[in-house]
Amino acid sequence: MKKNIGKLHLWLGLGSGLVVFIVALTGSLLVFEDEIDAYVNPEFYTVATVAAPKKTIDYCVAILQKQHAVEKINRIYTFNAPDRTLRILGKNTKGKSILFSIDPYTGKVLAAVPQKSRFFSVVLDLHRHLIMGDFGKFITGCSALIFVFLLISGMILWWPKKIKHLKQRLTVKWNASFKRVNWDFHSTFGFYSFLVLLIICLTGLTWSFKWFESGIYLLADGTTKKPSTKVKNPTKEDPKLNQTAFYDRILKATDSIFPYKGNTQIRMPNDSINSIFVIKENLEKAVPNQASAAYFDRYTAKNIESRPYELFSTGDKVRRLIYPIHTGSIYGYPTKILAFLVCLFAATLPISGFLIWLGRKK
Repeated sequence: MKKNIGKLHLWLGLGSGLVVFIVALTGSLLVFEDEIDAYVNPEFYTVATVAAPKKTIDYCVAILQKQHAVEKINRIYTFNAPDRTLRILGKNTKGKSILFSIDPYTGKVLAAVPQKSRFFSVVLDLHRHLIMGDFGKFITGCSALIFVFLLISGMILWWPKKIKHLKQRLTVKWNASFKRVNWDFHSTFGFYSFLVLLIICLTGLTWSFKWFESGIYLLADGTTKKPSTKVKNPTKEDPKLNQTAFYDRILKATDSIFPYKGNTQIRMPNDSINSIFVIKENLEKAVPNQASAAYFDRYTAKNIESRPYELFSTGDKVRRLIYPIHTGSIYGYPTKILAFLVCLFAATLPISGFLIWLGRKK
């Protein structure tokens, strides 16, 4: 059995090695996306001076519409920390999505960048789609499935026949030949990182395959039907009301419905049917990504429906946990550092495995 598993491990590893290398390397960068981006592009994260009161969101939107020819607002990001910038994603008259960073105390636009041109937007696209759209998404998904098999088969190949050989399997003989060190490095650290890599890989399948996500809901809720995040807008035609403080009314209403400390994201609908979708993450919780949702009329800014996180289905709660587990942010820096290190190691596996194959005697 080990011989056959060894052959599958070899050839599937050679076949998927390049994709695994790319996905693992980009994944290690994405673990510290916020920290790296905040260091390289501080103007998108913090303001130089904190001075009350803040300008209204509608005031900032008016500046974008006037000075930067923003035709449509797509998303608005507000943050609980007083020194954080206001971020607005909007489309200009040419149809290009631009991400703006605004000083909430002055209304001044600090920075602007096309959304697709952002460094981490490119890294994420490479990580999930290999910059090849749905076809690339299918390739990364299949490679992730293969990698799950490689991890399990690698564990079987690593497993010693006798207990006396266990110590040798748990250490790297650094003073040996390169071939031996490379073998030990591949197999020994593969054993130590097995569980974390398996969890990261399995959670990553959620973004690649609908059937995997449906399986989560089936196990958690007993049904594959995922609760819809869309609510139809009750007002069918624009009544042309006074839209003064439109976005601020939505933000204040959200804070009133969910009075905890949190970061808020206002998502404008992309169609003419659905309402405005607002998500507020609860920063008072130890585990990240626990967010409640509220829906508002796209014309009147009246609250239509509220969905507190506590009332989410078990499937939805598990689904929201997938992201912090996958990125390693679930318990802060300790798990992020762990995820970063094992992802970096995963990027070396195709290389060390290839060298093992290249240097074999037969």
